[in-house]
Amino acid sequence: MGAADTDLLLDIRYATDENFLGRAVYDAARCLLVPDAVERLLAAERALRAEGYRLVVWDCYRPRSVQYLMWEILPDPDYVADPARGSRHNRGAAVDVGLRALDGSDVPLPTAHDDFTPLAHRDAIDLPAAAIASRERLERAMTAQGWIPLQTEWWHFDAPGWERHPLRDDPLGSAASENR
Repeated sequence: MGAADTDLLLDIRYATDENFLGRAVYDAARCLLVPDAVERLLAAERALRAEGYRLVVWDCYRPRSVQYLMWEILPDPDYVADPARGSRHNRGAAVDVGLRALDGSDVPLPTAHDDFTPLAHRDAIDLPAAAIASRERLERAMTAQGWIPLQTEWWHFDAPGWERHPLRDDPLGSAASENR
C-alpha cells in the first residue's frame, strides 16, 4: 500500500475520539491505500482544487480488527461491513471524504461523517440546496476518477477492482502497512 498522506488534508476520525466509537482506535492518523487508489484520489483532489475546493480525508485503509469493533457497536450492513466478510476499507481500496474550501473553511455538507440516518443517503433531498450541491460536486470529482459511490453514505467511495486486494489487519503506524 502507498501513503497518500502528503498531498491531502487529513482529518482521520478514527485516530481521534471524534467518531461513532467515541474513542481513538487507530495508532496513527494516516491515509494508506493501494497504489491505484492513491492515484485516483490525488487526481480527484487536483480536479477539486481547480474548482476552489479540497478533499478532506476522514478514512482510508482500516485494520480489520477495527472493523470488528465497529460491528460490535453497529451491526448494520447498510453502514458497517460485516468483518467476517471484510470491508473495502480493510483492503486499502475505499475512502471516506468530504470537502473544504481552498482557504480551509467549511462548506455545507449533507451530514456529519458517520451519520447513520437516511439524510446520509446519496438520494436524500430534504437537505439545504448548498449541501446537495457539495455532495454532487464531490461525487462528480470522485466518479470522474473511477471511484464507485456507496448509496447509504454520501462520503464513502470504493476504488474499482477493490475485490482483488486482500483483507489486511496491519496497524496504520507499522512499516508493514506500506510495504505490501
